[in-house]
Amino acid sequence: MDTQVGNKFRLGKKIGGGSSGKIYKGTDIQTNEEVAIKLEDRRTDHPQIQRELKLYKILLGGTGIPHVRWYDVERDYNVLVMDLLGPSLEDLVNQCGGKLSLKSVLMLADQMIKRIEYVHCKSLLHRNIKPKNFLMGMGRHANKVYIIGFGHGKKFIDTNTHQHISHRENKSLKRTGRYAHCGREQGRRDDLESLGYVLMYLLRGSLTWEDLKGGTERQKYEKISEKKVSMPIEALCHGYPIEFASYFYYCRSLCFDDKPNYAYLREIFHGLFKRERFQFDYVFDWTTPKYQQSQRSKEPAHVPGPAHKPNNTLRLPIANARGHPVHGSYSRHLISFISTSTRCLCFTIEFDRSLMSQGEQSKKKSMIIHGEATCTERKREREREREREREREREREREREREEGEVTKWSKLIHDKLKHLE
Repeated sequence: MDTQVGNKFRLGKKIGGGSSGKIYKGTDIQTNEEVAIKLEDRRTDHPQIQRELKLYKILLGGTGIPHVRWYDVERDYNVLVMDLLGPSLEDLVNQCGGKLSLKSVLMLADQMIKRIEYVHCKSLLHRNIKPKNFLMGMGRHANKVYIIGFGHGKKFIDTNTHQHISHRENKSLKRTGRYAHCGREQGRRDDLESLGYVLMYLLRGSLTWEDLKGGTERQKYEKISEKKVSMPIEALCHGYPIEFASYFYYCRSLCFDDKPNYAYLREIFHGLFKRERFQFDYVFDWTTPKYQQSQRSKEPAHVPGPAHKPNNTLRLPIANARGHPVHGSYSRHLISFISTSTRCLCFTIEFDRSLMSQGEQSKKKSMIIHGEATCTERKREREREREREREREREREREREREEGEVTKWSKLIHDKLKHLE
């Protein structure tokens, strides 16, 4: 295989792959930026890259949607070049010992629901929700969740009738068996239910049906489907906060063409997050060592006490009592920080007597320099920042009130539906 693609990108090492092709790390020859290069054999029975490209164009500009840089056919391959992202959630859960903490899962869930909501608002279904298709960003976007893998995506609004696609039963269960729907035409509710399975997988480290085997792939997926249908939600979520069961109950209460209330689903997990008194600080399980190291690096350096006598001589511009500048060498000095909390630099310097007139010596032996002007300006800036934060908090409160109104309405609706099901 050539090491260059389209005379634009240099092919590097393989970093992933699946049924839809292989993914390599690459480099933009002109800018030297790192990219991800996906290669798909043109002779494959079910090509997906062109479908992915079409959907990425529809989703262009959304938060957590990678940018497509280039597409072409290169010899025997369909080639898709995109932004290089960080590790997948599958990689990270393995890195963290096979499961994630409740805090990490809840912080991820908030972003993952938003990603799926954005995909749905473009009239698209993902239909392949799994940990490998959620990646973290890189650099300043390292805390952002990205969604990829749209090779099985589909529009749920008919382009001719502009109506929701019709419901069909007895669809074959295929693709991502551990997380997929239960053998029916997929809708928005099924993307969300599959996300629920992903969240439980991240928490538990496994799903009860993932090791099921069959003589053929079809038989295997049929067994998975039967297991999912027969397993009560309480059994799936046993030993974990009730909010996860509530999430599944809501998803399963939706009709095929219902529009989910994504704000309600996020609020379910927000409530749990608050109850556990977690901080939404984006410190995930895999960043904890890095976070601790960064905290250690922020510790203030040791400031020598009076017993420490530096040998070097300082040269500083000083003003005398009349405000005229005086320059000289100061062999004896003592710096003592009076107030670090207000960030006002207050220190005393003892100067050689030779720098002062006798009159000045009799009046004053030490000189105190106060950064009063700087301190005042900083106080004003902090007050302005506090006011801006208060305004942001007021806006968040208004948004919460709007969401709570929606949540109350949907809580009553789901309660009525569950009561009817009982």
